[in-house]
Amino acid sequence: MAVTSPRPRVLLVDDDARILSAFERLVSPWCDVVGRVTDVGALFDEATRLQPDVIVVDFFMPARDGLETCRQLKVVIPQARIVVVSGTDDASTRNKALRAGASAFVSKMQAADHLVPAIQEATAT
Repeated sequence: MAVTSPRPRVLLVDDDARILSAFERLVSPWCDVVGRVTDVGALFDEATRLQPDVIVVDFFMPARDGLETCRQLKVVIPQARIVVVSGTDDASTRNKALRAGASAFVSKMQAADHLVPAIQEATAT
């Protein structure tokens, strides 16, 4: 009998509620969305409380640097995988996010095709 792994528990973080809704519709067939955060100030409390497997976080949130957010998340909830999403899809931003602890980087413009696979790959490692 094959053992199936549980669905990843995902926390979605973006300052735009419409994007959060779109991401939730996109990932919910494959993941359990355990929370949505629009204020990066609440991110760390929610991540600690919810203990998600994956945190999908916008790289450019108001009032907080995306690199510092990634680094702090790895300290606060080290077992969680971080998938960074960004409206900017340049190699420099991608590389900075990965060096700061992200497991994956997805352009918002390509999220429909790449977000779920990025979450699946992050949780497979």
